[in-house]
Amino acid sequence: MSVPTCVLGGRGVQNHVSRGHSLNHFVELGSLSKVVTGTILTQLVTVGVLNLDDPLEARLADVPENTGVTLRNLAEHTSGLPRLPPHAHGSTADPYVSFTETALREVLRNWHATATGPVGKEEYSNLGYAVLGHVLTTATGRPFQQLTDDYVLAPLGLPPGAVTALPPPERRLVAHGFLGRPRPHWTLTGPILPAGGLWATPGTAARLVVGLAVDRVLGEPAPTWVRSGSALWHNGATRTASAFAAAHEDGRWIFLHRLHRNHRRTTRLALQKLKT
Repeated sequence: MSVPTCVLGGRGVQNHVSRGHSLNHFVELGSLSKVVTGTILTQLVTVGVLNLDDPLEARLADVPENTGVTLRNLAEHTSGLPRLPPHAHGSTADPYVSFTETALREVLRNWHATATGPVGKEEYSNLGYAVLGHVLTTATGRPFQQLTDDYVLAPLGLPPGAVTALPPPERRLVAHGFLGRPRPHWTLTGPILPAGGLWATPGTAARLVVGLAVDRVLGEPAPTWVRSGSALWHNGATRTASAFAAAHEDGRWIFLHRLHRNHRRTTRLALQKLKT
């Protein structure tokens, strides 16, 4: 493996840390953050705060009537929203820097103009998970970090802040350029946080995978997980890192993280290791 890589797994998966990766530093989870967001949603449904079939406009005052969108649609990427917020482009240095709270409210007020697809058709949407995260914080009156601590980390026996958008700078594992300088990151601490802004150590990420998808401590896994036969999986990528997590019904599981944004390569490596 030519880039810093960490592999943790069970049932035949050999743990491996190479080329300066670390078990003790926080790494970017990218879109694996959505698994946390989806789990918060299902837990709020369990305690009666929300319902998966709640109409979006019943939960957010800025949303116009007759969207036809439910919280389930947001969680399952069938809301009709595009992948990225308006004016964000994946090829730019920082596609989310302009996606502020004001920009999110503009999206909500102009829903019918922003939605690019029909409700019910699957289209992976980071924007949809930003909206879902806004629903969760609005419904509870609590910040996203507190929801993460209370509804995901505590039930799994993990301490507050073990998964966070703001780990201590000295404990972040970051990629470096040719001159040894840290490579810049995308701005993922604003409204886009629930879609891809969380960090965790590999050990904590592994405990999330086992607790949520293998042992199922919190019940049926969130609709965020992708179902492929008997397996649940999700991947993630940022400007400088990529990750993949999967769990099978027979107990096999894996968490693989690389300091490289090529998520397809990361996914292929993880699937190869699950087979061996």
